[in-house]
Amino acid sequence: MNRAHDFERLRPLLFSIAYRILGSVDDAEDAVQETWLRYVISETEPDSAQAYLSTVVTRVAIDVLRSARVKRETYIGEWFPEPLLEDPYDDPERSAELADSVSMTALLMLERLSPLERAVFVLRDVFAFEFAEVAAAVGRSEAACRQLAVRARRHMNEGRPRFEADRRERAELAERFFGAIREGDVAALRNVLAADVQAVGDGGGKAPVFPRVIAGAGNVARLFGSLVPALIEIGGTIEAREVNGQPGAIFRDRDGKVINTLSLDIYDGRIQTIRSVVNPDKLRHVGPVADVWRVDQDLRRARRATG
Repeated sequence: MNRAHDFERLRPLLFSIAYRILGSVDDAEDAVQETWLRYVISETEPDSAQAYLSTVVTRVAIDVLRSARVKRETYIGEWFPEPLLEDPYDDPERSAELADSVSMTALLMLERLSPLERAVFVLRDVFAFEFAEVAAAVGRSEAACRQLAVRARRHMNEGRPRFEADRRERAELAERFFGAIREGDVAALRNVLAADVQAVGDGGGKAPVFPRVIAGAGNVARLFGSLVPALIEIGGTIEAREVNGQPGAIFRDRDGKVINTLSLDIYDGRIQTIRSVVNPDKLRHVGPVADVWRVDQDLRRARRATG
């Protein structure tokens, strides 16, 4: 058995499992690396490399999640998952489920679950593992896993939006949104925002961010209608990208360094939520990170100058 070959073949799956359980790119990569180290030193020759490695990465991720939750309880401000630009695992038969399960909305709903519920839901409902495989991975009986899955689905369904937009509609609405914020067109922005839209930022106490949740189409339109043109004036750019499988963008400073990522939740023909990740610790995997405090000062001066 070529362990290195098997591991590399399965690495995308292992990362995708770990990321959905942990909501962190760095932690998921560490969990995958720990899985490889355990695989290398194991004297066991598993019948199935996928079953063995999926079990190990799941258990590592559960342990990490349990310790991470203590830190999240003392996190400053809103906590969002680390943005994911590309999911390395692809299964054409489950593409819709995979994309939905990695969205910011889904990951935040997963935060409501216990670590075991979260792992069972990810393995069973996202990756379609058989219950026998799920039970082996989390170290519980099949009957217990079925109960965990039922509870997890109930919690997840309670938080799901009632209306979901198709990919083309989302892309078109996002294009209109980003065009309007570049132009500072407040009226056009109001037309793509839900009446009760919210803009929320995650700075973790390490970056300037909205002082509170910005709510309402008028408030959000005025915010982005003034903020983004000022950013462009000081040399910043907006790179449209999918973020966690949803329409979004990377904002960069004049040197091309990452200021933040932005993701849009679009339902019922309108943008419902705008989430911005500004915490530099959550952006290092995206690219070199900007000095956001300097950018903030430059933005304030630019906005004052335009009055």
